[in-house]
Amino acid sequence: MLEGILLAQQTFKPRADNVILATQPKCGTTWLKALAFAITNRSRYDFSDHPLLTRHPQHVVPFIEIPTAGSDHHAAVIEALPSPRLLATHMPMSLLPPGTTSCGCRVVYLCRDPKDTLVSRLHFENKLVEGFSLSMDAAFSMFYEGFSPYGPFWDHCLEYWRESVARPNTVLFLKYEEIKSDPMQVVRKLAEFLGVPFTQEEESSGAAQEVVKLCSFEKLTSLQVNQVGVVRPRNNVRLSNSVFYRKGEVGDWVNHMSQEMAEKLDSIVQHKLQGSGLVF
Repeated sequence: MLEGILLAQQTFKPRADNVILATQPKCGTTWLKALAFAITNRSRYDFSDHPLLTRHPQHVVPFIEIPTAGSDHHAAVIEALPSPRLLATHMPMSLLPPGTTSCGCRVVYLCRDPKDTLVSRLHFENKLVEGFSLSMDAAFSMFYEGFSPYGPFWDHCLEYWRESVARPNTVLFLKYEEIKSDPMQVVRKLAEFLGVPFTQEEESSGAAQEVVKLCSFEKLTSLQVNQVGVVRPRNNVRLSNSVFYRKGEVGDWVNHMSQEMAEKLDSIVQHKLQGSGLVF
């Protein structure tokens, strides 16, 4: 991961019309990619014959710092993409390549309740390497101490949160739970932020509803492309397409984490975010 980040910092050339989707792992990355792709490309594709019906959301929106499958020249692949580019990252804002935040590109950040994030990550990472198994106790201890792939959970959230408060026109801060409770409202907000609001004609024809339906957990998980195949095989890690989907629920942590763990995690997150205005 560090090698990818360092390479991105050295080679990535931001453009003013870039849209960057930023998340921590297992905070709804695949969902956000699907929604943003469907929204920004809705004039190009018909919903009945859409790329998302045959391509995994992880394929249509590449990461800045994580190479795509079969690519030995990732930086060149990213640079060759036509504008406006829709890109993704797990990097904290402080590690984004130079000029990314100052050139005017839009950033959409999606976060999630830390308890659900931890549970989802545990299940995900235990599927990555054959024979690898991390216990909930071990995963919880590391998460609580701030050991995460891209830095402490709370620091990652805070960096993007503070930027969204300071620069609301270029940084949009979303929560996974908001999309679950009212996907229509979030889709409209996202379209407005990305500079492609739904027209009155589109509203009348139900375009926003079509985006929500196409990108729903139920729809995406039912597609063959998201059930079979491999997204990004490398080294001894095999990322099957299906591993990016589990339950997509809010509050599933109660089935995997003790109440004592939950209270302890809530307490430290509240402490770390104190005074920022950001709450979970």
